[in-house]
Amino acid sequence: MSLRFIQAGQQTSIQDVGRSGFMHQGISKSGAMDPLSLQLANWLVSNPINQAAIEVTLAGPTIEITEHLSIAICGAEFDLSLNDAPVFNNETIKVRAGDVLAFKGIRQGARAYLAIGGKLDVDSSFASQSTHLMAKFGGYNGRQFQSDDVLAVLSAPDIKKRVLPEAYQPSFTGNYLLRCCAGIETEQFEQESLDTFYDATYVVSNDSNRMGLRLEGEPVPMKTSIEIISSGLTQGSIQLPPSGFPIISSVDGQTIGGYPRIANVISSDLNILGQLKAGDKIGCLSVSREKAWQLLKQKQTFLDKLLLE
Repeated sequence: MSLRFIQAGQQTSIQDVGRSGFMHQGISKSGAMDPLSLQLANWLVSNPINQAAIEVTLAGPTIEITEHLSIAICGAEFDLSLNDAPVFNNETIKVRAGDVLAFKGIRQGARAYLAIGGKLDVDSSFASQSTHLMAKFGGYNGRQFQSDDVLAVLSAPDIKKRVLPEAYQPSFTGNYLLRCCAGIETEQFEQESLDTFYDATYVVSNDSNRMGLRLEGEPVPMKTSIEIISSGLTQGSIQLPPSGFPIISSVDGQTIGGYPRIANVISSDLNILGQLKAGDKIGCLSVSREKAWQLLKQKQTFLDKLLLE
């Protein structure tokens, strides 16, 4: 059983929820940029929700199916077709040998997740099957897919068709509000800097990727330089370089940095980062750490409710 990539797409790779516990060794988390969409796609095909799937970015692949399989797609909305007939996100799709699945123009969002009912024959490195595209390990030969690559599926059980409840179906508008809590150096910023940062509307730069998201807009003023010793970065750390234009660390980002951190995107909003593309607009809202914990618990409860269905 396998999938053959007739066309590979812009940056199509194997990702799961990432690797934990290795940042002190300089190994970043990697994994799905939008882990919630990956988990929802896995639920639709009765996989463990954290299992590896195919991350599709901006310009999607065309894939030939060689055996009967169950698949599901969540996250960004593409013009999807199966043998030139339309198919849709957020439901189980039964495919047969010889079928051709095509991701055509993207409508909203940046990344979709194609889950396959069964187990994928891909490498595991540092307790994860995620592909670290910069370091070139994990996933499918440590790289993104190329045209004519063949991905083997080790098992493909027959599963019951599911449809994702409407409450779990996201909408990606291109305008987002990221909730943030204080970073380690936040108290060292002058109030004018903080006010500018939280009042601004930023545009995602073309110079953004799985390592980090660069923001354009009104630069944050810094009357006094904040000097720090390079220290740990996590996904969602918002650094402020001398230019005054914020940089949001992402899943393949460096594990340490020397720019002061003005804020951190809260954990429950990190999946939004995976759907940001060049030209999208974002604002930031300050919340307390207590509120951040509350929102994370609410999100987990929301996901747990789905798993009981």
